[in-house]
Amino acid sequence: MINCPECGSGGLCVKYYKVVIHNFDVLVTGDISQPLRDAEVIVSENGVITFIGSADGVDFSDAQVVIDAKNSTVLPGLIDNHTHPAMSEYSPRSGNHNWIWHSLQGGVTSMISAGEVHVPGLPTDRVGTIAMAIASQRSYMNLRPSGVKMEAGAPLLNDDFTKEDFKMMALQGIRHLGEVGIGPVKSAERAAEQVRLARQEGIVSITHTGGPSIAASQRMGAEEVLEIQPDIVGHINGGYTALAPSAIRCLCEGCLGALEIVHNGNELAAITTLNYARELGQLSRIVLGTDSPAGCGVPAMGLLRTIALLSSFGGVPPEVAICFATGNTAKVRKLNRGILAIGKESDILIACPPLGGTRATVLSSLEYGDLPSISAILIDGRIVQRQSKNSPPPSIVPDIKVAMG
Repeated sequence: MINCPECGSGGLCVKYYKVVIHNFDVLVTGDISQPLRDAEVIVSENGVITFIGSADGVDFSDAQVVIDAKNSTVLPGLIDNHTHPAMSEYSPRSGNHNWIWHSLQGGVTSMISAGEVHVPGLPTDRVGTIAMAIASQRSYMNLRPSGVKMEAGAPLLNDDFTKEDFKMMALQGIRHLGEVGIGPVKSAERAAEQVRLARQEGIVSITHTGGPSIAASQRMGAEEVLEIQPDIVGHINGGYTALAPSAIRCLCEGCLGALEIVHNGNELAAITTLNYARELGQLSRIVLGTDSPAGCGVPAMGLLRTIALLSSFGGVPPEVAICFATGNTAKVRKLNRGILAIGKESDILIACPPLGGTRATVLSSLEYGDLPSISAILIDGRIVQRQSKNSPPPSIVPDIKVAMG
């Protein structure tokens, strides 16, 4: 048992919250070095995983929630590495008032902003850009829409930014840049300089890659991205428009950053990127995003569909493809989640094969290209959704018991 972070008590109190999940058939860890793990039970206390292993000796009696998974599959909550929020759930780009809720139904428990580029009247001056980033970061930190963890406040680069600006932004909680290649900075040399300054303060960078997507963006070819050397090569499969296969290969070989594949991109280029990364023995570099909301709308099941694409057409084991949208992303984004391991945040999905499907397990369904049914979603160990409203109907319904009082 761990101490309650609110009152310091080592025993039960009104703040203490324990969840036990047991009787699952497969545990997908999200850790690409060990995607599958033998276990019978997961214990979460106060939003953190405290035990994974045998059910022998585990005390169920003091748990607020006990979930009998009924031989379902347990996996980490998905992390969307590429979103463009505005404020709260509203997206002026797609005219959608609850896009984050819809993404939650697709198993997304965390989102990363690649820039709040669709905010009406988005400031482009130095002070306004910094203020907008901090305001966005504070807004989503103070109130999680639909319970989803939104890592927002991703400023677009500005020609007037200084080393002191990046230091100040980092102190204010800014941890991610908006897409490099969108916004006022047009010179790859100047962008590379600013990315280096941001990295010194622990701020993670991502580039726009490929053809322009909105009026404020520009074409970013392999030459520009290689000069910038970002932490993440954003939508390497295009957002929407991809580079040539030779340029994609050049980036896979010449850039040390993560390789982001997005749902709202070129599917053939996605498989091309996957094949190059596999050839290089570097599948640990692949991360997944949706690049939404966008002109393509909000793909609520976008991450699951991309996992299914890479597994079915790309031939990657589905448990490895799941790591692309969980542990791989958490590592490059410096998040304490995305992997089911002791000490990690308890963002967990329970899933089963879809009703009427031709495959008997979640993993074989993904390998075939079918999407699983998500039957429970937990964020910080608390149930935020019992049955997804957007995934297929379930073939298995877990038994969830909530303690009274």
